[in-house]
Amino acid sequence: MNFCHESIIGDQLWSKLRGLAPERSRPARTMLLRQGDPATQVILLSSGSTLVTLAGANGERALLAVRGAGELFGELAVLDSQPRSASVITAEPCRVHIIPAPEFLSFVQSENLEVPLLRHAIARVREAEAARLEMATAPVAARLAAALGRIVGAASRHGSETVVRLTQTELSQLIGASRNGVGTAIRPWRERGWVGTGAGGGLVVRNMPAIEAHVLT
Repeated sequence: MNFCHESIIGDQLWSKLRGLAPERSRPARTMLLRQGDPATQVILLSSGSTLVTLAGANGERALLAVRGAGELFGELAVLDSQPRSASVITAEPCRVHIIPAPEFLSFVQSENLEVPLLRHAIARVREAEAARLEMATAPVAARLAAALGRIVGAASRHGSETVVRLTQTELSQLIGASRNGVGTAIRPWRERGWVGTGAGGGLVVRNMPAIEAHVLT
């Protein structure tokens, strides 16, 4: 499934939805929504990209999805009045609109968007389940390449390099691997110049196609 909320709502309604709250800036690694919190607001992502993660009983995290601009977060919890089912963290600097739940619900009802939004949410849940299965069964290098590919693909700037602002420990948590396992997977990519270390930390991805091809050999 490769379409975002903006595409299913349409440009005109998306613009009206954005107008319900002012645009705000959020730096990389900001928690936008926290798993288990009450559903008091919906986040509209105008620019940037985010990580959708799920925490387990022992505090471990799993990467469910990477989302870019044109997405809503937290709408399902607001629609069914349940706590947040996952956390959303900015993967890079983002611009967002934080829409209070009552205003969002009123908008959805007035524009008859309940069914399209619920269908979209169900499809996203199925997509997340498929991602969790992939993360549970694939080798560490393949899981890491898949996660990096999602992050690079959703990044707002597409150039020769993409900075992934996560430590090796955080990457290992997201893909359900050890830190040493992630380091072992990255080593040949670093030696070939496909990845590097950013000046401010994090991983600089320089050749994602080469990494993806490497894990398939």
